[in-house]
Amino acid sequence: MKVVFLNRFFFPDHAATSQLLSDLAFDLADRGYDVHVITSRQRYDDASARLPAESVVKSVRIHRVWTSQFGRGHLPGRVIDYLTFYLTTARGLWRLIGKGDVVVAKTDPPLISVVAGWVADCRGAMVVNWLQDLFPEVAIELNVRFLPGWMGKILEWLRNRSLHGARMNVVLGRLMSDRLAALNVDRDRMRIIHNWADGRAIVPIPPDDNPLRKEWGLEGRFVVGYSGNLGRAHEFSTLLEAMERLKEDDRIVFLLIGGGPRLARVKLESARRGLTNVLFKPYQPRELLCLSLGVPDLHVVVLQPRLEGLIVPSKFYGIAAAGRPTLLIGAKDGEIARILNETEAGFVFPVGAGEALAEKVAELSSDPARCLRLGRNARTVFEQRFDCDLALRAWRDLLSGLADTASVAVASGRDGA
Repeated sequence: MKVVFLNRFFFPDHAATSQLLSDLAFDLADRGYDVHVITSRQRYDDASARLPAESVVKSVRIHRVWTSQFGRGHLPGRVIDYLTFYLTTARGLWRLIGKGDVVVAKTDPPLISVVAGWVADCRGAMVVNWLQDLFPEVAIELNVRFLPGWMGKILEWLRNRSLHGARMNVVLGRLMSDRLAALNVDRDRMRIIHNWADGRAIVPIPPDDNPLRKEWGLEGRFVVGYSGNLGRAHEFSTLLEAMERLKEDDRIVFLLIGGGPRLARVKLESARRGLTNVLFKPYQPRELLCLSLGVPDLHVVVLQPRLEGLIVPSKFYGIAAAGRPTLLIGAKDGEIARILNETEAGFVFPVGAGEALAEKVAELSSDPARCLRLGRNARTVFEQRFDCDLALRAWRDLLSGLADTASVAVASGRDGA
């Protein structure tokens, strides 16, 4: 059985979807699966990059199709990039798959599951949708132009057809599965497999043993971190208020690692408020992730409440692997909030609760033993539920079941002949 993954970005790109896909693809190939990836020649943060059209990495065959290169800066250019990826991916997929093969379609670009479904139906292959988010709902909630109204309804209809036609839909949590059930997707065609982090590569590091602390001038400080994309799905006014309330406390510093469309605005607002207690750092290489996630004493995760069930913040898994507690700004009954409340691995704050957030940060900065205890709870729940090995095993079980189904179908076809 051949397994073909579809996603715009793949190794060596550092985007979250790329890293997760790389983990899974390399694991399957190492266990003897015939693994292919159809992806773009670009990088997430560099639309002008021209990665090789064909290559083999760790036994995974990578097919990088041509696309336009307008990048993520403007919506019309991004749409053209998507359209060209759909077309060249459809052509490549048609040539690559046959009866009984499995196509795993992620959600970058949005609606690639529609393309996968059409081609797979014609070629006798099976489709698994790996849903990192739900489009167009996310875009509609974020007021992306043209999507509220008839355009959004057409895209939702196309997406729903791809969900109903798939052999399986892999979702990231209970709330996302509830969203699909509300769209009349059969729960027998759903599987919850959480995103993950590598618990061998990311381990708890005592602050005094972390060289990045010294390199970044954070020795002896209580560090509150935010790591990852600063995007439209995230809410930063609450965090900025907490930072402002604590700006006179020399013990506490806020560390923001990453990039994204909201980074410039957060920097400008920090400067406008005269915040000298914030340090900005770019994305760190994956090989330094253990160190960068270990610099903060605790981390902040943010998600606009209306996006619950549409997105699950994957940064939480790396934070838990690093043995650090999480301060979540978002819905009190959201996916990550439920985990924090069940396991005492952090705290949840509603949007706008900047004062309460600042008070909790100050409280934990004065009680390092409690902060460490919360971090140990986070690592424990990570090992029990969110380690890489657990998720990869779940994926292997899923694909093995599909392979058995395909074998029976092929055998039945021969018997009937």
